[in-house]
Amino acid sequence: MDRGPGLGAGAGLGSGPGLGPVSGQTRSRETSGTSGTSGTPAARGEHTHSEQPIPRPRPVLQRVSVRGQILDALRTALVTGDLAPGEVYSAPALGERFGVSATPVREAMQQLALEGAVEVVPNRGFRVVERGARELAELAEVRALIEVPVMLRLARTVPAERWAELRPLAEATVRAASTGCRATYAESDRTFHRAVLSLCGNDQLVQIADDLHRRAQWPLVSPARPTGRGHADLVADAAEHTALLDALVAGELEVVRSLVGEHFAGAG
Repeated sequence: MDRGPGLGAGAGLGSGPGLGPVSGQTRSRETSGTSGTSGTPAARGEHTHSEQPIPRPRPVLQRVSVRGQILDALRTALVTGDLAPGEVYSAPALGERFGVSATPVREAMQQLALEGAVEVVPNRGFRVVERGARELAELAEVRALIEVPVMLRLARTVPAERWAELRPLAEATVRAASTGCRATYAESDRTFHRAVLSLCGNDQLVQIADDLHRRAQWPLVSPARPTGRGHADLVADAAEHTALLDALVAGELEVVRSLVGEHFAGAG
């Protein structure tokens, strides 16, 4: 069945300025000389051997990525369940809802297909992948294999003042959890984890862990069946962030080890 989700404000897009035409483009045309001047090099604005050429600033092109905005909106819709598991969505229908052509929607959906969130249905569109508890458990296991050793190593090597700098991010997850909005919390949660892992200095590891984390945040089942994490789960998860940061600042390695294990045991 081809249907359009309620992707208004919750998806981060609509008829706002972000989807307007590309702005900030500069004209490449440059005027030379002035009216009524002769044909000499100086009169035409060209430099002579007796003077240094004046460097011309390169034009700055500010292009708004419609595809990027659509991709962000679709990812948000996946987290909130506005894109329901098992449902098929066509690029033209979604494009109409976003107020854009089908092309950026199709490109964004193809990226989501590479990430495993949707699958292509020939001549129909894209079906949101249905995920079960086993897949979620597997994602949690892989995340733990990557993140737990790194966090424990960082706990032994990173000074307390560096951990203290992450306090605003941990507190932001608490505020996001209190809203009950899964999409808001999902972004805040990933931001905190990225900041922690980035202290290891391995960009590839951070990127892989972030991709796994994003996948773990997609809903398990369709809205017609029991859903995943509720408000209480988000609040409890965020509280583990602040408790973990407290232990890291205090240098309590055994507490860190216990909290990290519990955090990934309940991840998803």
